Amino acid sequence: MSPAGPLHTLTVGTSGPRVAFLHGLFGQGRNWSTIAKALAGPGGDRARCTLVDLPDHGRSPWSQEFSFDSYAASVADTLRAIDEDPWVVVGHSLGGKTAMVLALHEPELVSRLVVVDIAPKSYGSLERFGGYIGEMQALPLSELTGRADAEARFAEPDPGVKSFLLQNLRREGTSWRWQANVELFAADAARGTDSVIADFPIARGDVEAFPGPVLWLAGGESRYIKAADGEGMRALFPRVRLVTVKGASHWVHTDAPEVVVEALRRVLSADG
Repeated sequence: MSPAGPLHTLTVGTSGPRVAFLHGLFGQGRNWSTIAKALAGPGGDRARCTLVDLPDHGRSPWSQEFSFDSYAASVADTLRAIDEDPWVVVGHSLGGKTAMVLALHEPELVSRLVVVDIAPKSYGSLERFGGYIGEMQALPLSELTGRADAEARFAEPDPGVKSFLLQNLRREGTSWRWQANVELFAADAARGTDSVIADFPIARGDVEAFPGPVLWLAGGESRYIKAADGEGMRALFPRVRLVTVKGASHWVHTDAPEVVVEALRRVLSADG
């Protein structure tokens, strides 16, 4: 079921080609702010970058049941409300899967696709995120006295991951809540190998292959993309080009922003 209401967006830049950025699980559109500002240029006239909060994230409405099809449909509606002309769509991880579904279902809306460190396949389960979900559920929101208190109580040992997850914590008056729909993701994680989020909803032969050019960015230190994934990617996206970013983890745009910006500039300037 699609969420009620439009998705929250922030646009950087005043002219140039339209570029939409879709974040990963527990992320927000503003995670792409550094890339978007660089791509838009100092005068904001090189690209118009729209940072999208996916359903169940940031300031966008929540859904009752997770579905990549509904996520993609919500993104499509949001982008068309801004500009009906084709977009360059950039998606990382969960956002990358959403971007691929969008391109396959509505190719007329997507001129070019950039998929960041994710493949169109099942990843088995959300086990790798289970600890994060448990930490978020364990934080006693009703007892928090402030953000410093939340940071002290939050169990995540990795400072970078802690900061990333706590960006979802929002204060409303004297109370605190998670902007991300934690309980929805927890319910999906509890499905184990039947996780919908870990899966990919489209198989070869289900739809026509996407005809446009696709840049596939992989982190050199990430385990999310393997050599065997190329066949499945090419079946759905025959014009795909894989670029591996040395030294980058799953969060390629955070670890190597200059490389990502240059790659996106080439996408925007390419012909055909």
